[in-house]
Amino acid sequence: MCEEPGATLTVRLVRSFEYCNFRPVVFREVSLEQSVREFTQHVLKDIETKPGLPPPFRKYQYDTMKVIHQAHGAKTNDLVMSLDDQDKPFLQENQTLRDAGVSNETELAFFKKADYDTFKANPQVAW
Repeated sequence: MCEEPGATLTVRLVRSFEYCNFRPVVFREVSLEQSVREFTQHVLKDIETKPGLPPPFRKYQYDTMKVIHQAHGAKTNDLVMSLDDQDKPFLQENQTLRDAGVSNETELAFFKKADYDTFKANPQVAW
């Protein structure tokens, strides 16, 4: 039996919705059978020492993940992520990535839920 290769996932670290401040980080060979909790812990640990990632992104209090784009799907015109994607719920920590709807080449947003709620209540972009 051939073992399935790991997935490639892009995690968009969202520092500010208002100022459209985010950085994409690519993770390769990700097992979709791990829990969302395990993956978020891996991402948090990895970004602490990731070369080229500015310090404000390393220590930010990220706590929520959401699928923002699937491979071969339509992308949103929003700069950071769409606030209208109710069909793409937040990932639950006890689910596996696969059960949460994550597949190869999925793009995820990783952000602070309180920031998301504040921005959703008043979605004004500042430049």
